[in-house]
This record gives sequence, C-alpha cells and structure tokens, in this order.
Amino acid sequence: LNKPWYNRLPRMITRVLTLDLGEARTLKTASGDSRVLSLIYERLPRTMLLVTSATITTALLGLFFGVKLATIVGSRSDRLASIFAATSNAVPAWWAGILLILFTYLVLSYSGLRIFPPGGMYSTPPPTHWLARFIDLLWHAALPIITMVIISVGSWTYVVRTMVMNTAQEDFVKVARAKGLPEYLVMRNHILRVAAPPILTGLILGLASSLGGAILTETVFNWPGMGRLYYDAILSVDETVVVALTFMFTLLYIAARFLLE
Repeated sequence: LNKPWYNRLPRMITRVLTLDLGEARTLKTASGDSRVLSLIYERLPRTMLLVTSATITTALLGLFFGVKLATIVGSRSDRLASIFAATSNAVPAWWAGILLILFTYLVLSYSGLRIFPPGGMYSTPPPTHWLARFIDLLWHAALPIITMVIISVGSWTYVVRTMVMNTAQEDFVKVARAKGLPEYLVMRNHILRVAAPPILTGLILGLASSLGGAILTETVFNWPGMGRLYYDAILSVDETVVVALTFMFTLLYIAARFLLE
C-alpha cells in the first residue's frame, strides 16, 4: 500500500488473471492448504453439483413448460402458471429451504418416513465404498436442488412463455402459417429460433452466476460450496478470501458477457 495506484493496479490485475489469489488467513482446505485457489478448487465442484445442476434443471423445465403455455395463452393452466410464477419468484430461498427441511425431515421422520436428510454432504459416518458414497452425496444434494428449482422455475417458465408468445404474434409467423407449414416447423424454425437469443442470454448468465454458489441456500443446508465459502470468509473477517472471490465472480461475469457477444 506504500506504492502509487498505477503501480499496484496492474500487478493486482496480473495476479487475478493468473489466479494468484494469495492465502487465506483463517480458512483452510480439508488437507490444510490455505491458498485461496486451493479453497476454490475444493468448493467449486460441490457448487457445480448443487447450484449449476439446479440451474440446468430449471432451464429445461422452463423451456418445456414455457413453450407449452405460449400455445394456450389465457387458459386456466396459463393463469395458474402465472400465479405460481409470481409466488415462487417472491419466496426467499432460505425460507423455502427451512420449510422443506421442517416438512421432509421433522414431520415425515416423525411419521416414520425419512425421505431426505436435513443438510450436509454425507451421512455420519460416511459410506466407504465409492458407489455408496456417491449415492449418499446425491441423496444429500436432492433437497437443496429441489428448493432452488421450486423458487426459480416459475419465473423462468414465465419469461420463456412471454418471449415465445410475443414472437408468435409477429407477421412473419402469420405468413408461415398462411403458407400451410406444419405447426411444429413454425414453432421450431420461425418462433423458437427468433426467441432463442434472449432466452440463451438468461441461461448463460444464470450458469455463470451459479458457479459463484448460493450463499443462503448453501448455508441453510450446510453445503460446503462456493456460497458457503463466501459466508465463512465474511464471518471470520478473512478479507483476502472475500476480495479474491469477488474478483473471481467478476471474471466469470465478464467471461459470460464475452461469450454472449
């Protein structure tokens, strides 16, 4: 800090671009490594399993139901979907997660049914065989994935439905139908192709942001991913990790913007 900014800033940019992110003051990996890059390498696959999987699932469901709803605008199903979209978009992720934990673990366990665990990555003690360990990991990831899909699939469906509906009202679509083209060709070649760019924009930005993790969801479900790493760094006042993760999230966003362009 005793050098002028025009000396410090290029060095800092070079360190970020080469992923030389320094060392954490308090946080360490499971093997005891305090390098921030090692912390990211350890947490990133866990976040991809959880948040990125939920984002992809949400996008696929939104595309399927959004296109279906665009063909039945004004129907009862369309109105119910609009209500669900507004409701799910307004529900906080942490609140939905707590409710699902209370219902699936406390209520159902009291009835003798244990569908999902309340949190964590593995059972205690964890399985030793690799296949059983992997199945146990998926079992623990199921409930937080379901939570994130529930709170985001409604708005994503409504966005796709609106994009497809607006495109379907264009003159070139009416001309294609007047020519007698089959409806599936009109939908694929004339509607979805035109509506794809804004939908793809939201998907790519969503995938990029998913690599940053979900701070509240990962904290509620005690999932040690990127979001939980950020949360732990804030609580332990480990400013090296906070600054490094902020740089990483910014680089991911910039990379996604370049990809979109």
